[in-house]
Amino acid sequence: MKITAPNSSLYSTAQVYALDAAAIASGIPGIQLMKRAGRAAFDLLTERFPAPELISVYCGSGKNGGDGYVLAALAAQRKFPVQVIQLTPGDKLTGEARAAYEFAVQEQVSILNFAQVAAPTSGVIVDALLGIGVQGDVRPEFAAAITQINASRLPVLAVDIPSGLDGDTGASHGAVVNADVTISFIGIKRGLLTGRGPAVCGEIVLSDLAIPAEIYEQEAVQTEQLHLIDLLESLPPRDADAHKGHFGHVLIIGGDHGYGGAVIMAAEAAARSGAGLVSVATRPEHVPAILTRCPEIIARGVVSGQELEPLLARATVLVIGPGLGRSPWSEQLLQVAAKSGLPMVVDADALNILAEGRVVPNLAPQENWLYTPHPGEAGRLLGTTNSIINQDRFSAVTKLHQKLGGAVILKGAGSLVLGESGLTGIVTAGNPGMATGGMGDVLSGILGALIAQGLSVEEAAQLGAVLHASAADLAVEQTGQRGLLATDIIPYVAQLLSE
Repeated sequence: MKITAPNSSLYSTAQVYALDAAAIASGIPGIQLMKRAGRAAFDLLTERFPAPELISVYCGSGKNGGDGYVLAALAAQRKFPVQVIQLTPGDKLTGEARAAYEFAVQEQVSILNFAQVAAPTSGVIVDALLGIGVQGDVRPEFAAAITQINASRLPVLAVDIPSGLDGDTGASHGAVVNADVTISFIGIKRGLLTGRGPAVCGEIVLSDLAIPAEIYEQEAVQTEQLHLIDLLESLPPRDADAHKGHFGHVLIIGGDHGYGGAVIMAAEAAARSGAGLVSVATRPEHVPAILTRCPEIIARGVVSGQELEPLLARATVLVIGPGLGRSPWSEQLLQVAAKSGLPMVVDADALNILAEGRVVPNLAPQENWLYTPHPGEAGRLLGTTNSIINQDRFSAVTKLHQKLGGAVILKGAGSLVLGESGLTGIVTAGNPGMATGGMGDVLSGILGALIAQGLSVEEAAQLGAVLHASAADLAVEQTGQRGLLATDIIPYVAQLLSE
């Protein structure tokens, strides 16, 4: 996802409303902010689409519609062919939106009623229908307009947010505009970057509407983008006399019958991410494959939890879950690992076993555990469903952290990371090519290696999630998205860590 913004701060819709109100209270008239928004959107439109055959602006009734009317008026002043397709009659508008409508009438913009006009077939569409105030299902007439916009297959600029997208959660409740470019005003809304947001926003550009910096100081930032270049600074440089003992020993636990590949991928990723030593405890039949694939790995066959116990003494951090399965063997290994007191990355079926509450009953929050659920696993941990998790991913990651402690990565488009700091990070790197088996195993190995090198579980979660996604972005430049394999990204992990 391409994002053009001066900083990493993200905001809830309530915070944006508060910033807007504070700017007006400071002496900036509301209509002036609307004109700035319309101007910023028009300038971006003409920059991205320099000579459109026609600009069709879909306008609703609120401030978002007002922004659209201003854009249309500015386009008419510049002699661009422009029309407004309105869903609320002009005489029903109030406040700044009414003033913006009258500006468009003054500039002789063609203003048409949605119910009486044919869908545009050329040019560019501007979505100024709903803005950030939408909650719940989109009303039928607006849903019909959104469907028409998407069916046109024309380029779309969304004003502030694609209509139908929840700016707080990234969820959509029915119809949502598929934009090519979204211009976000005052601050980037956190819902643009997770859930459905990455799929429907296209490129995101921020315009702060020239609001003074001191206004922003009134709102505490609770959510931020995670950037690899900043997070890499948490890894200390290596001394010239360093040896493998300085960089920890990662023990990967998993690989039940038929799932040996998962521990191989996790182990190789851990080794390439800088761990001093990497070992694997798995079913005995997987040992030859591990040694053949990566002879640097220490591979041990274990048939019970009792056989795992001696291996824990040398480990710095455990990674449990890749290919673990849900057999009695799996449960024994998790039970022994959970009692070790070691830092632990908990992934895949280890999460599902924990959710059942039998193997580790009455699990208290574990401050040195890092959990990596996808929405389905998150739902099982919280006793709800995948769909409920995706309706509000921010609420879900908060509840997971409250229940489990440590650090949590809620995976998915726009993965969320939450740890002891209380600041929620969003991963904006990554691509749809990552939707393939084994990606989570590679991530778990990376996370284990970072903890082994001295990072806290929250630091490892932040850096590891962004590193994993950024490596995938490099890999698809060579392979393309279709056919990307989890192991394809491992060399790029090592490359990024070296840079």
